[in-house]
Order: sequence, then structure tokens, then C-alpha cells
Amino acid sequence: MYQFLVSFTVQPDHRDDFVRAAKKTARDSMANEPGSERFEVIADEKNPDLFYLNEVYADADAFNTHASGPYFGAFFAEASNYAEGPNWLMRGNLIGDKANA
Repeated sequence: MYQFLVSFTVQPDHRDDFVRAAKKTARDSMANEPGSERFEVIADEKNPDLFYLNEVYADADAFNTHASGPYFGAFFAEASNYAEGPNWLMRGNLIGDKANA
């Protein structure tokens, strides 16, 4: 499995907009993109302007399909107006995963 964690710093008056856009992307991706395994929107416990996206795909090809798809593009078209990021915190393949054996 291919996984990553990214962060975004969001303008305070657009926190709700960011969460709405990210959750919509999560729903649409999970429902319509084969290989999308998990898409979590996480709020930082100390900084209300900091959000994380934790995503899991069957493999890097599934992520690349997502990254070239309409939901990814729509999210960035909106979020780039009020959020800085993504800052890549982690990305890689699960050790011991059959896809990497």
C-alpha cells in the first residue's frame, strides 16, 4: 500500500471551507477511484489553522490516477485560494505489503 501524510495551513476564516472541500474530495475519491483505500481529514490538536490529509492507496499507480483525476484538481483549484500546502510529511510503501514483495 502507498501512503502519505500532508499538511495544509489554512486562513482562519476559511477553515470550514477547507474541511468541506477536503471531505468532498475524500467521499468522491473513495466512491469513484479504484485503489483509493483511505482518505482522512485531520485537525491539529494545538493549531486550529493546521490540517492533515492522511491518504492510503493500493499502490503508487492508484495515487497517480487520483492525482490526475477531477476530484484532486477541483480540490486544489479551490483550496489554493486560502491554504498553503501541501507540505509532505511522509510518503512511502507499507513494509511487508504484498504489492512490494
